[in-house]
This record gives sequence, C-alpha cells and structure tokens, in this order.
Amino acid sequence: TQALEANLVDFRADSLSAVLEQVDGREIALADGRVVFLNTRDARIQTVDMTAFERFLHTVTDPNVAYILFTLATIGLITEISNPGLIFPGVVGAICLILAFYALGVLDAYWGGVALIVLAVGLFIAEYFTTSFGGLTAGGVAALVLGSIILFSRTPGIEVNRGLIAGVAAGATLFSVFILGAVIRGQRRAATTGSEGMIGKTALAKTPLAPRGTVLAEGELWAAVAEDESVEQGDEVTILAVDHLQLRVRKRAT
Repeated sequence: TQALEANLVDFRADSLSAVLEQVDGREIALADGRVVFLNTRDARIQTVDMTAFERFLHTVTDPNVAYILFTLATIGLITEISNPGLIFPGVVGAICLILAFYALGVLDAYWGGVALIVLAVGLFIAEYFTTSFGGLTAGGVAALVLGSIILFSRTPGIEVNRGLIAGVAAGATLFSVFILGAVIRGQRRAATTGSEGMIGKTALAKTPLAPRGTVLAEGELWAAVAEDESVEQGDEVTILAVDHLQLRVRKRAT
C-alpha cells in the first residue's frame, strides 16, 4: 500500500487472476521501440514448477542455510588442515564451501563478515597451540558473532536469524573446547602401543649383554645393546630407545 501511494508500483493485486485483469488493455513500450497492448483477460494460466535441482539451489540461497554451510565449511577444512588424514571433515568442508560461495554470491554477502568468521574459527584452533587461558576462544566468539551480524549488511531485508547466530556461536565454542581439544590432545599424548610405546618399559635379559645380546620385551625376543655397563643373563633392563629392530637398554638400578 505504501509503495502504491509513493507511485513505486502500478497497482495492487491480491491474486494472479487480479493481476491479469488489471493489466489487460495496458499499453507497453518494448525495448525495440514498438508499442503493444496487453490482452490478458482470457489468457490461459500455465504453472511451471521448479525442478528438484532448482528447489535445492533455492534452499541453499536462504541466508540462514548459507550461513550454516559456510560455518560448517570453515570448521571442516580447518579441522582437516590441523589433523591431516581425517578425510571426512575435509570432504564435507569442501562441499559445504562450494555451496556456501554460490549462496553468498547470489545473496551479495559482505566479505568483511566472511573474513571475520574465518578469523573466528582460526582463533578457536589457535587456542590449543598457545597458552591464552581462554583469551583466543573469547576473541573467536566475538569475531564469529560480529561477522555473522554484518554478513548480509549490504543487502536490505536479508539477515541471519539472531537465534541461529547464538546457537552457532555456542556450538562452535563447545566444538573448540571439547571435540577439537580432544583430537589435538590425543595427538600430543605419548604413544602407548607399538615400538614407541616400549620406551621406558622393563625387559629381561635372556643372554648376557656385553654389550650386545637378546632381551625379552612385551613377550617377544629382541636384539639389544646395553649402554654404560654390561648386563648379566636374568637382569632387568630399562628400554631407552628402539632403533629399527634393536633396543638400546640400560641395567635397572637395584
């Protein structure tokens, strides 16, 4: 109604049939200079539905969906970069990133907001490589919320739901604190299996080591070389290192 009063639109109609009735007989100037008269009163209406792919793209270009896709893409890709070999986060992140770029391009997103969201996820990751006592996580939350708010600031009428922003910020924080932290802590944890897991454990000398001989470690016989002093058969030794198929050991103090 306001647009009609401001002469921004030609008329107001509540249905498609009302549109056809009101435009009937109107004079229209075409781009090539010709003038035609519309004859729509008895026009046959044909509805053309979107294809499945068009409906999918229409869903993707919803600002809330585009925001979720971009958030998932940044988290997935940075997780893969921080932990090479996980595969799944990288694949999902790449797919989400392509769809997100399509949606953000259609919606004319503000790339300053995009940069802030990327910065936020980077700060979440950096929290576990530095001692900031939560400072980087707090900065990441602030950057994420600010970037989310201004993401579509250049496009009037388009914005991300504030509740969704709060939910994503909370979810990203929990992801950073618990899931990603557990993965990184697991990588930093000393190995407890395999050859590296044998270091520091006790073995039994099956032959004298002067300095070379054989020891029993983890139920298996290993070639070993003693350091510092000779070892008698039956003595307990501590494994210092694993050099291919040979152990470096030292006699345990009694």
